[in-house]
Amino acid sequence: MTESENLHQEEIIKELCLCNGLSYEIVGKEGSNASKLEMFFSGYPRIVGLSLFPNLTSLTIVAQDIKEISGLETCVLLKELWIAECCIEKIGGLQECRNLEKLYLYYNKISKIENLDKLIKLQVLWLNHNMIKNIEGLQTLKNLNDLNLAGNLISIIGRCLDINEQLEKLNLSGNQICSFKDLTNLTRLPHLRDLCLNDPQYKTNPVCLLCNYSTHVLYHLPCLQRLDTFDVSAKQIKELADTTAMKKIMYYNMRIKTVQRHLNEDLEKLNDRKCKLQKLPEERIKLFSFVKKNLERELAELKGSGKGHSDRFNNNKLTEVEKPKNHETVTEDPTLHQKILTKLNALTERVTFWNKKLDEIEAIYRIEVKQKKKSHGLLIPFLLIELETVGNIHFEEGTRSDDWFNSCYELILSRFCTWDFRTYGVTGVKVKRVIKVNNRILRLKFEEKFQKFLDHESMHDSETYRKMLECLFYVFDPEVMVKKKHLLQILEKGFKESETSKLPLRKEAVILANSLSLCECPRIEFLQQKYKDEKKNSLEHELFRHGILLITKVFLGQSVQAREQEAISQANYPMVNSVFIPRKYLLNSIVGQRNCDCGFRQCKWFVFDHDLVLPEYIAEFEYITVVKAHSLFSSFNNVIPEESKKISEGSILSQDLKVDDDVMKMEPKIKPQAKLISLDDKTILSLAKTNIYSHIVSLNLHGNSLSKLRDLSKLTGLRKLNISFNEFTCLDDVYHLYNLEYLDASHNHVITLEGFRGLMKLKHLDLSWNQLKKSGDEINVLCKHTTSLLTLNIQHNPWQKPATLRLSVIGRLKTLTHLDGHLISEEETTAAMKFITGTKITQLSILRHSSTKEERPRILSIWPSAKILTQISKFGPHLHLNGNWHLKISKFPSKPLPLKENTESLGLCNLVILDVYGNIIVWNQENYRLFVIFHLPELKALDGISIEPPETESAKDLFGGRLTSDMITERQGHSNFSQMQELNWTSSSIRTVDLIPVDQFRNVSNVNLQNNNLTSFSGLIYLPNVKVLCLNYNHIESIMPRLKPQTHLTNRQLLYQKVPSSGYGQQGTSKINRDTMSSENLPPIMHSLEVLHLGYNGICNLIQLQLNRLRNLKFLFLQGNEISQVEGLDNLAVLQELVVDHNRIRAFNDSAFAKPSSLLALHLEENRLRELSKLQPLVKLEKLFLGYNKIQDITELEKLDVISTLRELTVYGNPICRKMLHRHVLIFRLPNLQMLDGIPVNSEDRVKAEFHFSELQAKKNMFTPVTNSPMDGGSFCPMKASPIKITNVILPGGFSHYLGPDFTLTPEVEDKKDKNTGILTSNPRSIHAEIAFRQLRGINLSPNLLSHPNIASPTAQMYQSNQNEGRIPGSTFSRSNRM
Repeated sequence: MTESENLHQEEIIKELCLCNGLSYEIVGKEGSNASKLEMFFSGYPRIVGLSLFPNLTSLTIVAQDIKEISGLETCVLLKELWIAECCIEKIGGLQECRNLEKLYLYYNKISKIENLDKLIKLQVLWLNHNMIKNIEGLQTLKNLNDLNLAGNLISIIGRCLDINEQLEKLNLSGNQICSFKDLTNLTRLPHLRDLCLNDPQYKTNPVCLLCNYSTHVLYHLPCLQRLDTFDVSAKQIKELADTTAMKKIMYYNMRIKTVQRHLNEDLEKLNDRKCKLQKLPEERIKLFSFVKKNLERELAELKGSGKGHSDRFNNNKLTEVEKPKNHETVTEDPTLHQKILTKLNALTERVTFWNKKLDEIEAIYRIEVKQKKKSHGLLIPFLLIELETVGNIHFEEGTRSDDWFNSCYELILSRFCTWDFRTYGVTGVKVKRVIKVNNRILRLKFEEKFQKFLDHESMHDSETYRKMLECLFYVFDPEVMVKKKHLLQILEKGFKESETSKLPLRKEAVILANSLSLCECPRIEFLQQKYKDEKKNSLEHELFRHGILLITKVFLGQSVQAREQEAISQANYPMVNSVFIPRKYLLNSIVGQRNCDCGFRQCKWFVFDHDLVLPEYIAEFEYITVVKAHSLFSSFNNVIPEESKKISEGSILSQDLKVDDDVMKMEPKIKPQAKLISLDDKTILSLAKTNIYSHIVSLNLHGNSLSKLRDLSKLTGLRKLNISFNEFTCLDDVYHLYNLEYLDASHNHVITLEGFRGLMKLKHLDLSWNQLKKSGDEINVLCKHTTSLLTLNIQHNPWQKPATLRLSVIGRLKTLTHLDGHLISEEETTAAMKFITGTKITQLSILRHSSTKEERPRILSIWPSAKILTQISKFGPHLHLNGNWHLKISKFPSKPLPLKENTESLGLCNLVILDVYGNIIVWNQENYRLFVIFHLPELKALDGISIEPPETESAKDLFGGRLTSDMITERQGHSNFSQMQELNWTSSSIRTVDLIPVDQFRNVSNVNLQNNNLTSFSGLIYLPNVKVLCLNYNHIESIMPRLKPQTHLTNRQLLYQKVPSSGYGQQGTSKINRDTMSSENLPPIMHSLEVLHLGYNGICNLIQLQLNRLRNLKFLFLQGNEISQVEGLDNLAVLQELVVDHNRIRAFNDSAFAKPSSLLALHLEENRLRELSKLQPLVKLEKLFLGYNKIQDITELEKLDVISTLRELTVYGNPICRKMLHRHVLIFRLPNLQMLDGIPVNSEDRVKAEFHFSELQAKKNMFTPVTNSPMDGGSFCPMKASPIKITNVILPGGFSHYLGPDFTLTPEVEDKKDKNTGILTSNPRSIHAEIAFRQLRGINLSPNLLSHPNIASPTAQMYQSNQNEGRIPGSTFSRSNRM
């Protein structure tokens, strides 16, 4: 530093001291003692004078005009430095401040993080409010724990912070971060506790505007305590984020598996189609191969016969199994020999022809498979992108019902010109799929920039700007082979600078076109040239038929036509947004005259601002091509044959088959031979024409029906064996033939090579046209037991992994020179060895696919933990492993176990996504899907298919209310039903009972299913020992489920069935009678049932209920139903109590109690009974409850006299009870009655009843009736009655009414009386009581009338008239009690 500069600095220091009220001399003397210095004086141009403060530990410089950091060389002890709100443009001058711990450089003009390498102790770094674009230069700051980069221009985080593992606080607010995937890089900061991306003091990052932003961050960073200045340490917040993320992972896992499943289904359909097409060629090949082998054997016989028996080897080379009797072989005929050779050549040609057809089918099949995989291959990455962006990038596949799909379809067709594609043989285009791209990130950028253009213009120009929006096709680089990767990058990140592009022009602008030909012709030409150079099969050439279009929404803005010989770049066109080139100026391979004007409208555009191009749709299409020839198997292709060359497949088939027939008819014709079914020693020796086993060197057993080769090991000299076209399923008998060199086992049914051993000299083996599947097992057998094998043919077997079969065989069988008829090249050998090496498990491969962590990496991915580790692993070949590394492995990728039985998912009531596709249960379980939907009510998606409301309703209808063993197990916590005695399951909406196995419920004796939805006894009838069954409040219609609805009944009959009083339905009585007969003949069930509750079930027909089948029933409760007739109970011989309260019974028919009954108690309260007839069979009845019915005539109560055993009776609530004398009447007439209306009956009550009637009789003697008929309205007058003393009256058993002496029955009344004769009585009564009845009616009793057979009963007469009763003097009955 010069002397003048020192003087200048000294002047600055003096000025500073003066302004701050300090003495320069004191500063010079005591400056070394200062540890903290702060400068807030405005106008400080540069940092000077710090040499006066050598022991500074803290320096603060705020709001100065400093442009660079300098003068800190002497501040070696500095720990804290603030240079804020200055004009610093570059970080520097800190090399000597190695003790610096805190550095604050906010509010400057810094554009790059640099020159911090020496600050290894730095803990706090604030660079907010600068112009930094990239996070860099922090590699050595391993102790950094607080980093503030808010308010910069950072758009990508990347892996730049990976080394700063001690980072606890990070602020990236006010930047341009827009990717969720980018935020996942922060998961590698294990100590991060405070993250700020949306600080209120700064502008919002675009990523913070996306849906599920907080959920995404909290899931990936579970250790965060604060997010965007908010406290997120609560456990509930973390659990909610984890639950949400897990649901999304499961959902997309299901979606991806569904895509894979659909792909497999499509591939299976393609394979089935291929197999059908290959069937004919295979049949022809088998036929020709069989005939060919027969001719070869015949030819060998000719040669052997010509040479005689001198040469033993040649003589036994090929032996004939058995010749027909009528077959003559001309051994020396050269013409026959030539004919055989000619026919063999013709057969070989036909086999070659049909093999070519097979190859053609296989090649087209592979192309179709490749295209299917390519099409489905996009869907899985789309779903992964959706998952990683938590739905902010969404892909929607369109259908014909979507307007946008139809718009895209019409757009593509409108921009396709046949003239442009004529040289490629393309006549049309077919859109196969359109996928809508909803990228919220890119759309926000597009709308933001578009809005800026609108804001800069006046309102009347806004519409003009909107017209500058256009839909254009993106022009892919034809030379970019990784097109899928490029496409995904565009869809996720937009049209940024692409690393895969080889054209510098694409870095300047996005290339677009409004014509399909401008997009596709370069690709087609590139593919044509590529396959031409590589000389590939012409079938591969047709791959250009399938293509992908990316349809974009573009804001063209100010657009101009490109100038010739001037590069298209923003620098050459500074004032425009886009440049276009008309088609006529483009170099194009298509030349010639056009018949359309499409070329004038076709242009290619170059848009400079990538954010103004928004990808919106992906369209998959297929060209409709013209082919020159119509192949037999061209049904794989979507082709239109040329009009002039239309040939039907049938004609081609007939033509080829005719050629086959001609070849088969060629001479000589070999007649069929008898087939051997078994092989024994005698047959072998006869075939070999020798008596010594060791002399047999060749054995031909072609074309027989052999399935076993016994004792073949005896043929120790055997070198050649042909067993083709037999029935072998294994080759166990071919063992220890040490000299065998040739074995032909083709065209059999061999499924395994197990037992195939000891063939060390075998050189040629043919196993084609068999049923071998497991390539690994079979190759292992061949490796071990055929060490000299040179040629092997394993074609036309259903191998499980055909794609890698050839490499596996070549890599394992190292002596092979030919495989499947093709020479093995050195390139194949090298590739096979590399493949085999990759299949071996090594320490490195285990390490790459394992984890030493206890928890799954927190990444939004559906892949297993090991695969995730493979993708993100930092491990490399240089990694040093300790000796116990393998003990730390906690996870390996595993496959789900197959479900082999129908088990209900217990404890998964919150499950929302389930995928069990591919398990046996899916195919074997009837209504599997509805079953799962019903038992998992929260389920939203099953096997990749969303659950719709109609499915839920169907599941409820089918399985709703099904009481199963699993439900009982879930409630009890165990499945040991054998100790269960009681089953109580009320109010559970049960509709059916399905308890399996029934034997385990053998001890259940009490079942309560009250208040459910049962319509029958369902599975309860199979429970063997149920004694008490309660089914109140259900909908029981019958014991057994009704098979068919009563559709044969008319509406009137159905009405009568519900309400018999309607008067309808009489025509259906015969049907009821038939039901009665059929129910009586049904076999009995539930032999242990004694108590049955069927109250409140809506039952209206007891016959349909089939209660007659419950033969041991003792107690039956039917209260609260709609029963109008007591019927269908005839077979219940031991029934003791019947409850039919609260029903609609009016009377009893003849069949109600037709047979003598064992009933002890009958409950009939709250019905509509008016009469009590037909109760005679109830000979054992002790309790009868008739309360709240419609009984109003005392004669009905008299009919109870026939039930002599009655001990308890209730009649309260009937109209007859309004007159209080019914109690005395009933006590008087029922001598065994002990309880009446709930009040006990004692001897005193009986005395009172008799005394009451005697008293009434005495009072009545004082009155004489004025009129003979009370019905006439006359009143009684007080007249002295003449005294009468009756000592004895013999009442005839036939009369029941007593009339007055002056009352004479007219014939009309007599008839009425006969029609309504009461119950005959045989009970002896006191004559005083009878007189009292008579006197009560106010009628004098004369002796001659007492002997009259038709005298009315005083009880009946007493209640005949309301008026009479009201006119008896001294009566205690109030008017309110009268009828």
